[in-house]
Amino acid sequence: MLSRRTFVSAVGATTLATSMGHAQPPARRRLAVVTTEWRDRSHAWHMAERFLHGYPVDGRWHRPAFDVVSAYVDQTPKNDLSRARAKEFGFTIHKTIAEALRCGGARLDVDAVLIIGEHGNYPVNKLGQKEYPRYEFFRQVVDVFRKDGRVAPVFNDKHLSWRWEWAREMVDTARKMDFGFLAGSSLPVTWRMPSLDLPHGAEVDEMMCVAFGRVDSYDFHALEVIQCMAERRRGGERGVANMQALRGDAVWNALQAGSWRAGGWDPALFQACLCRSQTLAQAPTLSHRFPTPQQIRAWVADPVAYRFEYVDGAKATMLLLNGLVSDFTFAARIRNQMEPLSTLFYLPPVPNVTYSAAMMSKAEELFTTGKAPYPIERTLLTTGLVAAGMQALAAGKRIDTPHLAIRYEVGRESTFSQR
Repeated sequence: MLSRRTFVSAVGATTLATSMGHAQPPARRRLAVVTTEWRDRSHAWHMAERFLHGYPVDGRWHRPAFDVVSAYVDQTPKNDLSRARAKEFGFTIHKTIAEALRCGGARLDVDAVLIIGEHGNYPVNKLGQKEYPRYEFFRQVVDVFRKDGRVAPVFNDKHLSWRWEWAREMVDTARKMDFGFLAGSSLPVTWRMPSLDLPHGAEVDEMMCVAFGRVDSYDFHALEVIQCMAERRRGGERGVANMQALRGDAVWNALQAGSWRAGGWDPALFQACLCRSQTLAQAPTLSHRFPTPQQIRAWVADPVAYRFEYVDGAKATMLLLNGLVSDFTFAARIRNQMEPLSTLFYLPPVPNVTYSAAMMSKAEELFTTGKAPYPIERTLLTTGLVAAGMQALAAGKRIDTPHLAIRYEVGRESTFSQR
């Protein structure tokens, strides 16, 4: 009897041979998954399963040239799916990360590693950061690389670590050991409405993302929305100089301030973001109305704002406004342009959530070529911004961030989904 994996592979090979004459399909490669937990709607469900089932891209169903051959699953709640997936697709769940990378043998026996450190029961520190073991997972992977004298590309889901020093070490280690390393959020690679990018080399004065969710989680997504645009401005990325975090009434005071200089932000950017939202709240029995400041205050119980300045003088605001919106929008004030540039970062609904397919297409590109399709420095900087935001919230004042003077440049090509 054919297993599901054998059947799917055979169908894929037949289809390819039919479309390309007698050409042979490429040799399949081996992938290890290292995750905190694997359950319905978890990030392992979103990401690892793309390498089991395939995923949609450009209007077709794509089958990656990788087989999940082993996994390490740190926690197994009652609704765990990893055991069922292992049985269905024929991979082995190991007791340690080293065993998973070596597939139970003596040496590294996989061609790529997918680290997913999101969800699960982990400590929360005094700043409110959940101490996911992404760094610990990475260190154990690197330890196998060192002992076995061989490396493989590594993708790390979301920000690198809750601790800045560890995040910096992860990037430096990958560079020193010369293996492909990619990380981050699905937001920079998902569809946009309208489908646009910040013009490469544009002079940018101020930027904004209006989003939803909680700090130490969705703030990372919103900061990546800003950063994947900001990095395209004239002169490339030079890093962030300071961070101010506001909560509660301080956000409403900033909303009324009317400008960055007065302690707030450009009102035109805020309006542009709300006008791109597909989830903008409305009062009962009313429809299609722009909310008043009084309504916004009534609907949003716990507003949060991060206001930060880049080394080159550009300014940015991230707003988490639960109750007003439940999507991610972006706006920028480009010098000498009358109207702000603005767009919605579109997140298709469950169950297919194609944005995670878009992200795994970037992971697959890394795994296949050994080269990151966008700089790891983007995620290093946004990792530092999340930590700085949490620290500024706790301190109740603006903090300087000389450690975030991270320099990098990106090319003209856009890397988000456009078809």
